[in-house]
Amino acid sequence: MNLATILQLFTLHITFHQVAYALDACMCEFENAEKPFPHNKLNTVEQGAVKCNQDVNPQKAREFDGLLLALEQRLPELVAVVSELEQENDGDLYGAITLQVIHNDMAEIQQLVNRLNSTHLGFRQQNSDVSETLQYIKEEMQQLEAFDTMQTVRREKTNNRLTRDLDHCKNGRHLIPTVIPSHGGGPRLVNVTGPRVYTAGEYPGSYKFGSWGRDPKPDAGKENWYWRVILTTSNIYAHYVRRYTTLSALIVGISTPGNVQISPTNPTTNTIQGPSAVLYGEALYYNCFKEAAVCRFNLTSKTVQSTKLPEGTRVNNKGTYCHLEACYPYTDLDLATDENGVWVVYTTTQDHGNLVLARVEVEDGRPVLGETWHTSVYKKSATNSFVAFGVLYATRYVSPEAEEIFYSLDTATGVERFDVGIHISKMSNHIYSLNYSPVDQMIHVYGEGFMTSYKAKFE
Repeated sequence: MNLATILQLFTLHITFHQVAYALDACMCEFENAEKPFPHNKLNTVEQGAVKCNQDVNPQKAREFDGLLLALEQRLPELVAVVSELEQENDGDLYGAITLQVIHNDMAEIQQLVNRLNSTHLGFRQQNSDVSETLQYIKEEMQQLEAFDTMQTVRREKTNNRLTRDLDHCKNGRHLIPTVIPSHGGGPRLVNVTGPRVYTAGEYPGSYKFGSWGRDPKPDAGKENWYWRVILTTSNIYAHYVRRYTTLSALIVGISTPGNVQISPTNPTTNTIQGPSAVLYGEALYYNCFKEAAVCRFNLTSKTVQSTKLPEGTRVNNKGTYCHLEACYPYTDLDLATDENGVWVVYTTTQDHGNLVLARVEVEDGRPVLGETWHTSVYKKSATNSFVAFGVLYATRYVSPEAEEIFYSLDTATGVERFDVGIHISKMSNHIYSLNYSPVDQMIHVYGEGFMTSYKAKFE
């Protein structure tokens, strides 16, 4: 109900009385037949409604869901470790090491449970407070409706209900997502659901720019590991990748492996530039410091190799993603992973600013550019991109709450589409990096210091 409507609808019932005091004079008296409108009560109701909107925060619910998901994934892993100990315990060094691993896992899970309990208690108190406020608002509004002598509020309710029913009817025609024809024979993205995970990790309120995800080709024993790169200097540069053994460790902010440093100082020759790094095969791929080149940092040997991009490639904040109100700094080179390997998205002067997609191969430990595709999408009209099953997808800004996957390029056929029309519900106003993980078919998003993940659905 629109609270302001009541003010607009309040009408005075006035009764006029003509009184004759003398032959040459006429005076009128009027009497208000209605009670005075309770403005203070209306203001109190409005303040209560505003407080309810502030308290019912969807981001808090997403954080709780993320904690539950992490716990759901962590417990079976602990059970597996305990089972392995029971079967293979030799009563010597192996058993001692495994017990220490279990001890660390239990400590990590306990922290996760503590955060869940704290969040749950907060929700219970919040629900109680909001329920009381809503009941109060309902009672007060019923009293205020008595001042609607023209029944306009009732008619407005009816019109709103009819409009809502009509919208449901229209939207019901599109409940089944349109499947994009698979020209190349591979799966096509049909929907993105979630978010599933929403967390700031161990740095709440800090480090707005960065990237995170999973290694699609991990070393043995690191299948469940996650990684994170945060731009610690000027929101542009980073010099290490931070690793986590599980999703729950990432959420609660426990990095047992710690940081793997590329260089001791930042920025310097091998510094990460921009928020679009990816990890693949125990190697980090990123935009080399101040160069039109892709760097590959081997996390095992701690060495960096690079490959230059074509002449005319726009770098150093000249070929960024944008929307009407802003451009995302140093997103000139966008690295991506999928089922086929590593890709790089960039733009050149000779392509007039349009997106260019290229495979990144590895020869003798060095990255080299492979096959290249040229698109019809102007890079500054897009906000991000990712690759899945050999198909390039591009996104654009719709509102602070939504992003749209509007474009696709099938690398198997070269067919472009501008009518993908899949929306992503955002938890942050801006998405600075976005990457697809073929391990679990999740889309990992980094925006304004928060890490969010979504489930990609294919057909």
